[in-house]
Amino acid sequence: MLEIKTAKTRRVRRELEKRAPKIIESGKKTLLLHGTKSSAVLNAVLTQIYHLKKQSAVKYSRKNDNINPFEAGGETSLEFFSLKTDCSLFLYGSHSKKRPNNLVIGRTYDHHVYDLVEVGIENFKAMESFIYDKKLAPKEGTKPFMAFIGEGFETMIQLKHLKEVLIDLFRGEVVENLNLAGVDRAYICTALSPTKVFFTHCALRLKKSGTVVPRMELVEVGPSMDMVIRRTRPPNESVRKEAMRTSRDKPKKKEKNVKKDPIEGKIGNVYIPDQKIGEMALPNKSKGVKRERREAKRKSGSDEHASKKKKEDS
Repeated sequence: MLEIKTAKTRRVRRELEKRAPKIIESGKKTLLLHGTKSSAVLNAVLTQIYHLKKQSAVKYSRKNDNINPFEAGGETSLEFFSLKTDCSLFLYGSHSKKRPNNLVIGRTYDHHVYDLVEVGIENFKAMESFIYDKKLAPKEGTKPFMAFIGEGFETMIQLKHLKEVLIDLFRGEVVENLNLAGVDRAYICTALSPTKVFFTHCALRLKKSGTVVPRMELVEVGPSMDMVIRRTRPPNESVRKEAMRTSRDKPKKKEKNVKKDPIEGKIGNVYIPDQKIGEMALPNKSKGVKRERREAKRKSGSDEHASKKKKEDS
């Protein structure tokens, strides 16, 4: 029989409640690690991305063996680290003669590998190589803009897949309202070819425009790199449907005979049953009957009064 382990302390119970499925999910955490062989370029890339996502990222500095995400059984250690750190995104760097400066970006669902995108890093420039006014440096935890330039991000499968992964990686928590004063950075992705994307990080400078909405200027602050798409593994269709399924907190009951109009608003239909007037019983306390009774009482009272007078005279 399998032994079911339960939380014994309040701290563990609170941690399990945080990891439990939620209707409105919080921001996704990212796991950064590298294999047995790495390069100075890959180490710099992972370090720069860790600084950009410092509040929601976990970085491992030790070398990790037996991690091959694209091979069967090679993702076991990766899924273990994902479960241990509660991260649903991961970046795995490796370097070899066949695939130099190789970076694997992936997502997990229920701590199992969901999909993978493998890219090669070229023409990498770190933040330190850019010269700009340090007052424009983006602050940690701010909400970024993301721009994807090129028709390939909407038509080509590989670029469309890479776009989805990059949005999940850098967008942070999903919010409904946004303050322009807190938006000070932007990620620009430009499709140079069907398999090559130029990625850069820019700071936003707000200037007067004569209207309520300010004019924005981009200042490149780094890092920047070229991503060459090598291998991809899209999610399984059944797993995709399971992961995209949503639920409502308190589903509202359907209101019958009610519809909404954009001009008149909420409109309701009221149905009245047929009124059979011919079969209705009229009440006895009608105004006409009361008036006739009053007149009859007056006549009877006047006749009695006249008869009494005649008796007294006689």
